[in-house]
Amino acid sequence: MPRTVPRHIPSWITPVATGCVYFVVASLALVMSRFEGGLAFIWAANAFLMAELLTSRTAHWPRAIIACGIASAAATAWVGMGPAAALPMAAINILESLIVAVICRWFVADRLVTGAIRPLVVFVIALCGAANIIAGLCAAWVASTLTSVSFAHSFTQWYTGHVLGGLICAPILIMAFQGEFRRWLDEASTRSRIEAVLLLALFALTTVHVFHWARYPLLFAPLLPLVLIAFRVGHMGSALAIILLAVIGGQATMMGIGPLAWVAEDTGERIQFFQFYLALSFLLCMPVAVELAARKRLFQMLQQSEARYRAMAEYSGDLVLNISADGVIQYASPSATEQIGYAPELLVGQEAANLVDPEDRAVVIAAYRRALAQPGSVHKVEFRPLVLTDGLEWCEMVSRAMIDERGLPSGVVSMIRDMSRHKARQRALQQVAARDSLTGADSRRAFLDKLDREIERAAMGARSSLLLIDIDHFKSVNDRFGHGAGDRVLTAFVERLRTGLRAADAIGRLGGEEFAILLENSDIDRSSIMCERLRALLAEPILVEASVAISITFSAGLVELDGMSDRSAMLEVADKALYRAKHSGRNCLRRAA
Repeated sequence: MPRTVPRHIPSWITPVATGCVYFVVASLALVMSRFEGGLAFIWAANAFLMAELLTSRTAHWPRAIIACGIASAAATAWVGMGPAAALPMAAINILESLIVAVICRWFVADRLVTGAIRPLVVFVIALCGAANIIAGLCAAWVASTLTSVSFAHSFTQWYTGHVLGGLICAPILIMAFQGEFRRWLDEASTRSRIEAVLLLALFALTTVHVFHWARYPLLFAPLLPLVLIAFRVGHMGSALAIILLAVIGGQATMMGIGPLAWVAEDTGERIQFFQFYLALSFLLCMPVAVELAARKRLFQMLQQSEARYRAMAEYSGDLVLNISADGVIQYASPSATEQIGYAPELLVGQEAANLVDPEDRAVVIAAYRRALAQPGSVHKVEFRPLVLTDGLEWCEMVSRAMIDERGLPSGVVSMIRDMSRHKARQRALQQVAARDSLTGADSRRAFLDKLDREIERAAMGARSSLLLIDIDHFKSVNDRFGHGAGDRVLTAFVERLRTGLRAADAIGRLGGEEFAILLENSDIDRSSIMCERLRALLAEPILVEASVAISITFSAGLVELDGMSDRSAMLEVADKALYRAKHSGRNCLRRAA
């Protein structure tokens, strides 16, 4: 529902007009319904002030309150209990309206009484509760002090008159001030307008019959067309019907005719009973109409949402599935044929898990269950599908639960897209990151990952070794022949060592001229022999230019993986062995102690 924007009061003219209207309404109530010389039995003036406050900005409240306070004091002094009661009664009337307005603004700041059930309930509670209990006690004390009417009777007169007047008039005035009647006329179709006029005419005719022509008390009769109006026309029609009921029934009750003439001979009691009947009629139809209007707006929103969803599902390249709570596909978008090679109608009724590679079904089912358990969140999972389409290797599924009218998850809507190209790019990037760009050896990170896995194997009984290598006097190569020549030496160094390694072995560049070799399924003795073979591969000088050949040697430290130490400990032990090799004349191998 759109937020209701309070009216902007343009100038001082509006507060003056507000005060004049309040004065006229209050004076008429005092003249027509002070049957016992005390408080009025009918009071709609405060409903007018409440509507004014609830539909204007709080910055403009003081002007309306001052104007209506002056008008109340003038009416009380002129046709009410006299000048002595003018100021107290004005303050009490303002207090009642202000309490209702403050409570409504506090609890429903973005809505105005008639917009939904909750604001209407808050208004009713504020009016019938704190506002008129406090104001009624104060007014009863003033009336019992200045007139012969008792405190209890005065409180009853105030409470019934103000509560019933507020219930009946304030919501209708709020709708009028907010322009809802005009908006309804602009938006309603010609057919709807004709239907509304006919139903209101039927209601008016029924009300005239009940209050003027009927020989029996048929107060229930107007309620039938009133409920029909609530269903067919909405809260606008209900408000107009209540106005008709108030005018026709009120005039008959004041004249002493109609079904309420049988209730009591006292005019005040008849007026109170009629107001009670009018309030019950209002409370019967208005909440129903408001709830129906809210449901109509919700239905329109659902239709719009459904249209958007269908447009996205049917024209999107991604596959959209509606999956029930037990995992069965209820809807598949037309892109299913292109994405996974199945016609949509063939997917409906199948278990969604059957589209997933058996190795990935567990993670997909887990993501589906998380979506059902956490309806407000989105869950992603990547999986390999069982496909009929070439080139489809990986998919990404984004899922979110669907909620039923009870707020419980009824299934999942999932969007599936082809991730094969993304995965291929990801693998290519991983391969690039796993290789040293100069030598082609494993990068430091990739080699250390392999070392971690081999340490895990060693913990289960495998025998493997780590060889740490440093090229001897490599700095002098760079200083004498240049860094370009040094780079070519490093590249050739790795190429020659590779020829002496097995397919399962790995060589990685840890930094600069420092390399590491992982010898799988090779104990320290066998690894020592392999190290010497590698040294023999470097016997021939490396040709870096047509007439420039560089001879290099390396020092090495060797350790066998024990399966109990982590990679940092293994590297540290191998590094100590390498350090001893360098201090033993270089171009040699030293085993870890």
